Amino acid sequence: MSDEYYERLVDEDALVAYLEEHLGEVDGYEIERHQEGHSNETLFVTWGGEELVIRRPPPGETADTAHDVLREHRVTSALTDTDVPVPETKVACDDHAVIGSDFYVMERLEGDVLREDEPERFADPAHRRRTGEELVDTLAKIHRLDYEELGLGEFGRPTGYTQRQVDRWGKQLSWAFEVTEDEREVPVLYEVGDWLESNVPEDHPHSLVHGDYKLDNVMFAPGTPPELNAVFDWEMATLGDPRADLGWMLSYWRDPKDPAPEIPELVTRFMEREGYPTRIELVDRWEELTGLEFEHERFYRTLAVYKLAGLGEMFFRRHLEGNADNPLYPKMEDRVPALAARAKRILEGDEPL
Repeated sequence: MSDEYYERLVDEDALVAYLEEHLGEVDGYEIERHQEGHSNETLFVTWGGEELVIRRPPPGETADTAHDVLREHRVTSALTDTDVPVPETKVACDDHAVIGSDFYVMERLEGDVLREDEPERFADPAHRRRTGEELVDTLAKIHRLDYEELGLGEFGRPTGYTQRQVDRWGKQLSWAFEVTEDEREVPVLYEVGDWLESNVPEDHPHSLVHGDYKLDNVMFAPGTPPELNAVFDWEMATLGDPRADLGWMLSYWRDPKDPAPEIPELVTRFMEREGYPTRIELVDRWEELTGLEFEHERFYRTLAVYKLAGLGEMFFRRHLEGNADNPLYPKMEDRVPALAARAKRILEGDEPL
């Protein structure tokens, strides 16, 4: 990371003065940027004897739902005393004079985020099964919460959530196609979008939804058996349709029978190993724990892959316009059509749960 980019992320003197005012003075501190994030920026702060995390949007971004860290702070704070594991929040700031954006501070937890592989301590069938169970059990806990009781009754508009998702991602794709269709077209995505529009469930359960719930947005505590000790990245959280959350989680979960992933750079495959629950087993467990049925499962799984294709196509537009230097983005020329084909296989019943 360049010094120039770091200086755009944080005015260190102003941040230290703010932390001293709100958390107390300390003899020493350290600040470093966490490199793994793909949306909001994460800074690790050692503040005396405390290990803290600061979340802020990328520099130069306008505040929108994709980077709303104060929204993330609100929901994380509301969940502190529930059975959904989240880091304890410390303070939130909307004064851009401090570091140039909204930000909030929370405790830093220890553990593993499972991105590229399983930890060696989980590498046996019993621990693998528990890893999957912990993942879906925690999602069920989120969906069982009484959001009114938590003070989140005005956190979103659950009625019509699923229709708005279809509309929103259709518009995102249209925006991307304005540029990308000069390179190549993806007509299958129009077919998928039309099918989704025609098959939106008339009604759905209402719950708090995470919006980006998957294996690499949770942390497992040190030790065994596997214990999920934190859920991160709540910036897309709202009140909506819990079945959309489940469909999204399943779009990243691999079964041994699956064809090769469409975007291998973003998909881990270790859950194909012996012991990990299958998607059907995860769904059965979610249904048992929530008392809900995963009705219209082809719709929700298709919607998830349609959204992934939308993200990929937006990446491809940014690449074509010269607004990104991520080496993954040009690969979306072929990856997105592959995702479109997968979405069509799901809706036609050719890629069953």
